[in-house]
Parts: sequence; structure tokens; C-alpha cells
Amino acid sequence: MTQYVIIGDGISGSSAAETLREEDPDAKITVITDEGEPLYNRILIKEHAKGKLPEAPISIHDEDWYQEREIDLLLNTHVTSVDTDAKVVNTHDSGEMPYDKLLVATGGTPTQLPVENSDADGIHHFWTFEDARGIREHAENADKGVIVGAGLLGIDFAAVCGAQGIEAEYLMRGDRWWRYALSGDGAEIMHEGMREVGVEPVFDSGVDHFETDDDGHVTAAVDPNGDRYECDFVGAAIGLNFNTEFLRGSGIERDNGIVVDEYMQTNVDDVYAAGDLTRFYDVLLGEQGQNGSWGSAKEQGRVAAVNMAADEEAEGFQWVSSYSITHFDFPFLSFGHPTLGDDHAERRYSDTEWRRIAFKDGRIVGGVLIGDLSPQSKFKQLMREQRVVADQADVLLEQSVDLDDLAAPQEQ
Repeated sequence: MTQYVIIGDGISGSSAAETLREEDPDAKITVITDEGEPLYNRILIKEHAKGKLPEAPISIHDEDWYQEREIDLLLNTHVTSVDTDAKVVNTHDSGEMPYDKLLVATGGTPTQLPVENSDADGIHHFWTFEDARGIREHAENADKGVIVGAGLLGIDFAAVCGAQGIEAEYLMRGDRWWRYALSGDGAEIMHEGMREVGVEPVFDSGVDHFETDDDGHVTAAVDPNGDRYECDFVGAAIGLNFNTEFLRGSGIERDNGIVVDEYMQTNVDDVYAAGDLTRFYDVLLGEQGQNGSWGSAKEQGRVAAVNMAADEEAEGFQWVSSYSITHFDFPFLSFGHPTLGDDHAERRYSDTEWRRIAFKDGRIVGGVLIGDLSPQSKFKQLMREQRVVADQADVLLEQSVDLDDLAAPQEQ
């Protein structure tokens, strides 16, 4: 009987466990997580923090779900090390746990700002369900806020402040929000969305240090220019530190995450990885890539499990990810790798509608859609087909995209 051990019970670990049970009905499957509750929807926890959702819809699996599938779930269990020679996982209280096949799906932990008083009361990071509960409780009683981190996670804090009636400043180091994926035109639509909910973008700013009161609660953020912003609530979202410390000495290759191939295999036999922390070989890019979307993590878990159960390279991971924001009166969606590319094409159609496509070697590698998301399926199709279309950007920027208007692909 094969023994599978999965470290992490996020969507990738849970997806892998479910797939393994389907693929190998007689196997022993153990899922280890240091969290105190089973799988929940990380996408919806932001809605809970905004005060829009109770806890009930956010939980995906309860402990009975695992029991019904004869999957052993170990909550509040911290993995201390992995011995890949002996094929053993060591935990803080359960001793040695042998495995035949191992999946690492431990995700990351929010990065703390490397500035004075960044651990003060009232400074929040947004990652776990427990984080969301604390943010909601504090936000309901806060008056002035500061947000740090001009990316996809930071804008969730802007939405929380808007929904909870907190007047806030959004401190950004550059001249616009998500400057690696958006030009000024696209970013300005987002800036106006923030202003409409009471959040003011502050450019060429950031945080030099925080001030606190005698009780250790944050009272202000001071930026590198010396400007001071009073606040009793801070949301910080400057990135993730991947949870791989327990892999020291394991021989598993790491490079800002765990390096895997398109089959989710690491460089060590019988060890796989899935989810946010993977630097996977992206067959559409032709190079290593990284992606933190929910759909991508779920699919990586499934693909890893298929290959673990088959004991061979049975299925590769090929996925066009997407990430949507529904905080404002207009929708927003990014797909693929919008921050990459050697060429771009964009167009603004109205005050709340804009489109940008990123190309690499003439092929679409990602993009951003604001206002009208209808072209996304066609752009994703072109990504999967790896068609050279950069020279036909005028067709792709038409308000209604018709792929029949594109020239037939050339023979390779």
C-alpha cells in the first residue's frame, strides 16, 4: 500500500488529496497543516473582512470530508524537517512520518515590512482566515487607515477600508498602482475606483517607519519623504515569504520557491510540489514561471497527484491563470503573465474600460482587462495555441474581438 504525505491543506494540497484517493483507492493518504481548520476559500476571506459575508460560505471542507475519503488530516501540526534519504517527514509532536511519495504545498507567509514598529498592534497582513477575522473586527472600529503594497493583495485592503468606512491613504513607492502590469491610463481607472470608496492613492511614497502609542498600537506611518499619515489601522501586503525553511538539508532545489518541472516533480525522487511556492516550468512561456492564483494552485495539485499515483510523467501542467477583482463598480481581470513580455498593445475605450496585452516573441503571454472581460477566453485560447499575433494587435484591440479576422497561422 502506497503511503502519500501532503504538507499543506490549501487548495493545491486538498486537490491533490482528492485526486490521489480517486487514482489510488487503497492508498494511505495523510495531509498535514499547521492551521487549525480545514480548507477554506482564500478568495472569499476578503469578503468576510469587508463585512460582506459570514463565516459559513467560506469553509470548503469540514473534517468529515476527509474522514469520508479515509484521508488522515493532522491540524495544528508543524513540520520541522524532511529527510529525503530516509523518506521521512518530521513534525513537532508526531515524530517520524514515513512516505513513499511526498507533496509539498505549504504556500507562503506575508512579508513583514523591514521598518521600525512594523509589528505594532493594528498592522495587519492578509493571508489566513484568522487574519481576515482580525481585520474585520478591527476595521469595524477604525477611523483612519494606511495601506502599503501596490499590488493585487494590497488592493484588497483598499476594498476593506472602503467597505468599512475607513478613510485611508494608499502609499505607493512608484507613480501608479501595479506599475509592472499597467500603464498610466489603466492605472488611473483603478485610482479613481479607490478614490470613490474613500481611499486616496499617494505616489512616490512608502513607509520609512511607524509611530506607536504607549500601548504599542500604531498611530501613524511616516514615509521616506518625511510626510506623516495618522492611522489606527494599517494593511501591509508587500509579498510572500515561501514556507520552505523545513526543507533545509533535504536536497530539494529552491530558488525563491521550490523548483519543479511541468509534471510538478522536484529534483529529488518521489518529491513533488504544487501551489504558490512552485517555480514551475511553464510550457507556454518556455521558461520557469510562478503564479499564485487559486485556479492554478488547484490544477497543480491535481496534476501532481496524477503523476504521483501513476509513478511516471503521465500529465504535464499547462494552464492560463487569471485573477479577478470585483471591489469597484467595474470588473478587473489579469490573465497569464501580464508583467512579462517584450512588447505590449493597449487601448482605452471609456472612463472605466481599458485593455492591455503582453507579447513575448510575438505570442500573447498575459494581459489585463478592465471594464469588459469578454475577450479573456479568446486571448487565453491564443495563448494556449501559442500563435504569433503581435503583428495583428489592431484586431485584438477591437472592442469586439473576432478571431476569424486574424490571419491564418503560418506553418512552422
